[in-house]
Amino acid sequence: MIAITFALPAESREFLRSLTNKSRADRNGVRTVRGKIDDRTIEVLHTGVGERVCRQRVGKFLSATGRIRAGDHDQNFDYLISAGFAGALNDQLQLGDLLLAKNFSTLRLEENFSLSTLPIHIADLLTVPALIDSSEERNKLALTSGAVAVDMETEFIARGCAAHAIPVLSLRVISDTPRELFPAPANVLFDIERQQTRMLKLATHLLAHPTSVPRLVQFARRIARARKTLANALIALIDKL
Repeated sequence: MIAITFALPAESREFLRSLTNKSRADRNGVRTVRGKIDDRTIEVLHTGVGERVCRQRVGKFLSATGRIRAGDHDQNFDYLISAGFAGALNDQLQLGDLLLAKNFSTLRLEENFSLSTLPIHIADLLTVPALIDSSEERNKLALTSGAVAVDMETEFIARGCAAHAIPVLSLRVISDTPRELFPAPANVLFDIERQQTRMLKLATHLLAHPTSVPRLVQFARRIARARKTLANALIALIDKL
């Protein structure tokens, strides 16, 4: 059985379409989606964005797994894949590129690992407390951290997996870069406290900055492409594991 985490349904939508025999499940009060890819049982958890909600949901999710009786292989996870979007810190990665975060992945793969025709980068990922909408700040982080991309959840997912002795692999798709940043300020695009976009705030921003509208449309299109790339990569990865 494989657990796969995404921050939000906006990241998992394309992958969930690939599951057969889908059903809703519940682990310790945390809602999940369970299904099949070929003969593999998959359970998908949405962690939310950022440390607070992610640690809470992952903690409950994995604690429930730990209470399942030993030997029940239909309920215990063989490993967990931390999936979703990431922002590139420099120009090494482009929109739609795949990143396997070597610093957070304890599930070891062969040296010549690949996902069919999908190129994959193997490098460090950095988990940060907020969306970064400054090219200068991203370049500075790249120099000081040695990472090539950032997200807001993987560190906490990896810690939870370590505490429960579950092998983890972090697979991310690049959704934004220093050259292709967000179409609006980060706090306009997503409210971390509410875990959603405040549509009135976004609409007000767009009315005040009408040139942002085409950028928002382009951003939505590249997010859709990134979501599809990630789904295809996950299906290929599951086939290899």
